[in-house]
Amino acid sequence: MNTSKTIRERRTIRRFNASPVPQELILSLLHEAASLYEAEGSFSWRCIYYDTLESRQRLANSMIAKIKDSSLGKLIPGKMTELLTKQAVNIPAHLVFIAEAADTPRQRDQNYAAVCSIMQNLQLLGWEHELGMLWYTDPMLTNPSFLDEIGLQVGERFAGILHIGYFDKTPKARKRTPAERNWTVMSGGDTLPSHQSQVSPQAILELLNEAVWAPNDGLREPWRFIYVAGGEAVDKLRNPAGDAASSLLLLVAKEESDNHKQEEDYGAVCCLIQNFQLLARAKPWQVHRLLPEWVYDQQRCQTFGIRPQERIVAVLELGLGEDTMNSSLPQTPQALNIRQL
Repeated sequence: MNTSKTIRERRTIRRFNASPVPQELILSLLHEAASLYEAEGSFSWRCIYYDTLESRQRLANSMIAKIKDSSLGKLIPGKMTELLTKQAVNIPAHLVFIAEAADTPRQRDQNYAAVCSIMQNLQLLGWEHELGMLWYTDPMLTNPSFLDEIGLQVGERFAGILHIGYFDKTPKARKRTPAERNWTVMSGGDTLPSHQSQVSPQAILELLNEAVWAPNDGLREPWRFIYVAGGEAVDKLRNPAGDAASSLLLLVAKEESDNHKQEEDYGAVCCLIQNFQLLARAKPWQVHRLLPEWVYDQQRCQTFGIRPQERIVAVLELGLGEDTMNSSLPQTPQALNIRQL
């Protein structure tokens, strides 16, 4: 995959043509998307594949059930609801992604981060095969009909539906805000240290300015970046093994009061992080993606300027040299949990 080119050129597609999408292609891309995800720890997720006419009809009916059952829905002409249903049915394929339940907030977030990152990988890989996708998470999906259809269990998190198909027209690009505008530097002294193993802030910003071409609803761009380097600043974030990278990057989801938008924003930041990791593979960098326990300690987060409703989505340890970090991560082999309907 030409990572930089694909990240910048990928677009959200809302209008698909009628060409069928080969099931074997989706499964192959999904396996590859999962293999591209690298992070500390294990994770569990599942997805449901809808590609037959019958299954797409059932999914579409469950998706608009909240509209039909609402007082406003009773005022909407039947032709309008039929049109909404038809639009969903005519999309060649749908993949519903679910982060499975876990016992701790940290593990729940690790599961959710994994599934969102894999969804982003799938969008990028699909784009290289001329497949368009729309990541859909509308609040109207929070209805019993839809949740029953996908079999959502207690403690699980619905990450979204990827509507998938071929398309005839590529939408125009929409500008992204330069990463510098959401960038904060923290160091252990008056100046940033410069030594052989450190990735420079300028180099990180260059990659972030490519990574910001991540999907996010309405282009809210819900992220902040905190670069931490030098002395006590890095020591505060020392990992449990006692080894500190030469510099660290905190990826933060901005403040948002609406719970649905919080979930969307967390997913968007996960996509940006995944973009960054994919881009970093072309560099002589060490990149280690962590979700340490301390990110759930509000007082400790406040020392790095994290606001009450903000969340640290990941901590990236960064250093120069061959990437031995990711190869040593405790990865759990992923057997894809896919159910076809």
